Amino acid sequence: MRTTNGPSDNEGRPNADLTEGLDLAFDGAEDLLRAWRRGIEPDPDLTVSEWADTHRKLSSRASAEPGQYRTGRTPYLRDIMDALSSSHPAQRISFMKAAQVGATEAGNNWIGFVIHHAPGPMLAVLPTVEMAKRSSRGRIDPLIEDSPALKERVQPARSRDAGNSMLSKEFPGGILVLTGANSATGLRSMPARYVFLDEVDAYPASADEEGDPVSLAEARTTTFAHRRKVFMVSTPTIRGLSRIEREYEASDQRRYYVPCPHCGHMQWLEFERLRWEKGQPETAVYVCASCDRPIAEHHKTQMLEQGEWRATGTASDPTSIGFHLSALYSPIGWKSWSQIAREWLAAQGSDEMLRAARNTILGETWVENGEAPEWQRLADRREVFGADIPIGGLFLTAGADVQKDRIEVDVWAWGRGLESWFVDHIVLAGGPGDPECWQALTDLLGRTWSHENGSVMPLAKLAIDTGYETSAVYAWARAQGIAQVAPVKGLEGFNRATPVSGPTFVDATLNGRKLKRGARLWSVATATFKAETYRYLRLERPETQGDPHPAGFVHLPDWVDSEWLKQLVAEQLVTIRDRRGYARQEWQKMRERNEALDTRIYARAAAWILGADRFDERMWRQLEKQVGVESAVEADAPQSSEQSAQPATPQAGRIAAPRRRGWKISTPKYME
Repeated sequence: MRTTNGPSDNEGRPNADLTEGLDLAFDGAEDLLRAWRRGIEPDPDLTVSEWADTHRKLSSRASAEPGQYRTGRTPYLRDIMDALSSSHPAQRISFMKAAQVGATEAGNNWIGFVIHHAPGPMLAVLPTVEMAKRSSRGRIDPLIEDSPALKERVQPARSRDAGNSMLSKEFPGGILVLTGANSATGLRSMPARYVFLDEVDAYPASADEEGDPVSLAEARTTTFAHRRKVFMVSTPTIRGLSRIEREYEASDQRRYYVPCPHCGHMQWLEFERLRWEKGQPETAVYVCASCDRPIAEHHKTQMLEQGEWRATGTASDPTSIGFHLSALYSPIGWKSWSQIAREWLAAQGSDEMLRAARNTILGETWVENGEAPEWQRLADRREVFGADIPIGGLFLTAGADVQKDRIEVDVWAWGRGLESWFVDHIVLAGGPGDPECWQALTDLLGRTWSHENGSVMPLAKLAIDTGYETSAVYAWARAQGIAQVAPVKGLEGFNRATPVSGPTFVDATLNGRKLKRGARLWSVATATFKAETYRYLRLERPETQGDPHPAGFVHLPDWVDSEWLKQLVAEQLVTIRDRRGYARQEWQKMRERNEALDTRIYARAAAWILGADRFDERMWRQLEKQVGVESAVEADAPQSSEQSAQPATPQAGRIAAPRRRGWKISTPKYME
């Protein structure tokens, strides 16, 4: 049998000549020859993006757009993926990006390319081991199962001795190991030619107290020298602490330039040039930096197709390249410009929501401004209140700080946009060892303060610190119930998913008897609320009398003394670097006493627990109605006998629980 099809040898003869003299007159000979020809034919020289367009299939389990993967859907990912190809000289690739722009899928395409075309040991690191397990089930398993080129190389997990487990996938010539940045054992488990570091800004500062997880993972590539590839991806967090920002700034800092459909000017999309009519985010358009003509969003598809990456900096290491992308580049059908405008407007007035928007929409770090305002300037802007609670205050919260010989309590009123008024400063002598001190604090829960409109307000919520005499605080809080009292514990650091988390059940002591899960404790990211408080304190009052104050403005009464003001601005945000040069930010005292700042933070946490950051319009109107803001409008309306029998000084600032139907409080995704 002789065939002239198939590849040739070095002398130009058909490889099939090598079969001369063999008896191939048996069933299956043709199938055998076909497999042999395929085996000796070299693999096509594909890049990662070309491999994905040819072999990658998206599963409905892991993608909103199942089917054949198309790089043309997200053209900006082409150069990023191709930089991960074996033929590209880059060894270290960083991608600082907004949320949901396809970065993780680009990394998964790289994993598929390695398994199929460039086998070798590969390490994929996620923030935690649990996230690595979820990624394995939700992304890697569908990647292998739905792409035939991979399925034939990775044995199913149910096979005996298949080498396929949840955190380990063996394939001819290599192995993929998934682990968490919180596991030092997983990070040092093997040498790796390829390292995929996903969401590095969510990594802990140290892996099991053994050092920076990124450094530990990169150390695995040492023996592979110039053949190594490290792909680092993340949505950024805080300036000075962000790992991905540090990597991007050390790279050549590439941005994606797209042409204006009107004048052809190449530009990278900046949020400042996204414009919309006041209060109408649905009118959002992008304004060209050259011709100033508005660009409608339907032009985006063509703009992305014609875009190109351009370096805007010089890398300290020529093998290191970096890419930055915001959500403005999201393809049609993903996040629209009007959605971006709407989310940005919704974030105004809340530091946490603004931070989330800057990180997840713009793909930029959040700058914590820790400069404390001068107490003298705060003294100069003190005001005379017409009553305990001025007209804008709609409910009261208090923060209690437990000291050895006293309990200090500050009461704050809150209004729309988290505008706040300092209402009262109370010192209860005796400390946690004195029953009379606790009784005085209990009595405070039933006290009311007068509102400028004539109503009176009780405390809606009191948050009390549990850092000193913890068991005594738990016992008192448990006795008061959960409706009005919230024990809180301060947590340092900015990398918290939410400013207040919980509650969690903790053990309490009652009459010497330990009660399992006896108290409900809330955890408070004090660093976040301190940064917010100082930002609010720096806000300027309106130039024209009668104009509304900016959201978050802090009103201080004329009776506040200099000592209290000095305590309010007693801390400063500083950046500290460890021995390896990694930075962290922390608050440090500039003077010994800072009770005013602590109680403000606890009162702010109490407002958050009540839901003030998430109140809808109907809830705010209900609170305004309680204090009589709408009384002038309703004065001419006929009153029923039941209404006329109400007391002249009704209680206000009550936040009902459970809330009435219709008082829907939506929780932003970043707080879930």
